[in-house]
Amino acid sequence: MHKLEENINKLTKNILGDYIDTRTIDEIKTFDHPDNEDIVEIIEALRRIIFPGYFRNKNYRVYTVRNNISMILEDVIFKLIRQISIVLRYDEKYVSLEENEIRTTAEQITFEYLSKIPKIRALIETDVQAAYDGDPAAYNKDEIIYSYPGLYAILVNRLAHELFLLGVPLIPRVMTEHAHSKTGIDIHPGATIGKYFFIDHGTGIVIGETTEIGDYVKVYQGVTLGALSTRGGQSLRNKKRHPTIEDNVTIYSGASILGGETVVGKNAVIGGNAFITRSVPAGAKVSIKNQELRYNFESSKSVKSSELDPEESWFYII
Repeated sequence: MHKLEENINKLTKNILGDYIDTRTIDEIKTFDHPDNEDIVEIIEALRRIIFPGYFRNKNYRVYTVRNNISMILEDVIFKLIRQISIVLRYDEKYVSLEENEIRTTAEQITFEYLSKIPKIRALIETDVQAAYDGDPAAYNKDEIIYSYPGLYAILVNRLAHELFLLGVPLIPRVMTEHAHSKTGIDIHPGATIGKYFFIDHGTGIVIGETTEIGDYVKVYQGVTLGALSTRGGQSLRNKKRHPTIEDNVTIYSGASILGGETVVGKNAVIGGNAFITRSVPAGAKVSIKNQELRYNFESSKSVKSSELDPEESWFYII
């Protein structure tokens, strides 16, 4: 036992000696850090407010919607003010403020943010409808609300986006990365997304910060709406790096659309695995042409090849 304690003490001393205070990872900040668990709890509480009849908190044994929402809101307000007060210190314009000024600012932001809930709910209603209209495998809307990862990712993004617009540091990204970890769908909170947005299947989707998406857009798994190049690093901050997707566009699985100057026009269809770095006109259908399949058979050393069916509809298949 003595030897074990000696080894633990030695390791502790060794690790403390590694805190040389000159690296980012060595920094000990003078203010608290945001609490990821609280932020996730805020998401889930807001989800219950968005869908009051679907995700009730079993700890609240109340009999009216009014009382239930009031108690959830009180909890959200308390946690959100606390978390916003912490992260405002990441913004240079708040660093010199006194604690009471920080809290007052956090309260103002919190109440302004929560006033956006009806707007968010209106958008989510259109997203549920888009999923039902666009997916023949959806038997009812309850199935979509309870189980579709795409809807969850969109919901969290819409919640995070409003905080992002209010200039709240860090928390919006924590929110969307939580959704990313649960769904495999990575949407930056800065992305602007119109109504009736539908993500089908979803895994592997990446939507960058300056992406603009119009209304009635449908996106399948593995799609990337990204930057053409990030070699400029921090010099590219606040510049339009990601594409604009106009209304009624469908983007099939595995497609990559890159660049801040790239615009996909209204009613365009982007086929699976297409790689696009320039604008696509309205109504266009983009697909990979003359793709070849090769077959190797164990019973024979010969190799046969054939082109894919040139029929237009092949690249719509999921």
